[in-house]
Amino acid sequence: MVGVNFFGNFDLASLSIWLFWLFFAWLIYYLQTENMREGYPLEDEDGNLAANQGPFPLPADKTFILPHDRGEVTVPSCARHCRDDLALARTSTTGGYPLMPTGDPMVDGVGPGSWAPRRDIPELDGHGQVKIAPMASVPDFKVSFGRDPRGMPVLSKDDQVVGHVADMWIDKPEAQVRYLEIALEPEWGTGSRLVPIAFSRISRKWVEINALHSSYFDGVPQPGTAGQVTLLDEEKISAWYGGGILYS
Repeated sequence: MVGVNFFGNFDLASLSIWLFWLFFAWLIYYLQTENMREGYPLEDEDGNLAANQGPFPLPADKTFILPHDRGEVTVPSCARHCRDDLALARTSTTGGYPLMPTGDPMVDGVGPGSWAPRRDIPELDGHGQVKIAPMASVPDFKVSFGRDPRGMPVLSKDDQVVGHVADMWIDKPEAQVRYLEIALEPEWGTGSRLVPIAFSRISRKWVEINALHSSYFDGVPQPGTAGQVTLLDEEKISAWYGGGILYS
């Protein structure tokens, strides 16, 4: 019989375990290379390609079609060249030491105030609608719990009243407040600025923002389109307040 003649002296259990180990080794290789589509190739402190890229090769480019007719994105994209002019200088010839800002770190977007070059388009929900919008433009939303900060004065790090809360910007699918819109007092600037809700502290009588000195509010990056904040706007706004904790 064919089956008896072949499998009589063949260890099927050994074949199964070896096939499993080979599959497991391939899976590790596949997952590691797919994980290298962002953040690679590795760089040194000067922005040059690092000599040691690790034991795994860089994966071939893969193009993804984005939903809602937003084009395509290819990764690894090597987007490192989008910001080659960073105002930073070495503090030591040895690698691993911190870099020193050479200009105004708040304006240059380095250190704690650094930001990534995200796409200058608003984030969309699963239905292709803009996720974040002012509450004034969404009549179906209201404050159902906690204090409504609209109309409250805004205090800066140096206890100056820099403006008042004009509106709240909400993440519609998540039903959460993402930003407070601050109408500035003429003494500290013109127009309004957004502050991430995580950088604000709402009390009974006012809203405290301990990340910025009063003189820095006028420099908060403003969205390019009224009533809309893009991914790049969000990155720069959050970076300004993050940098202000150290530099303001």
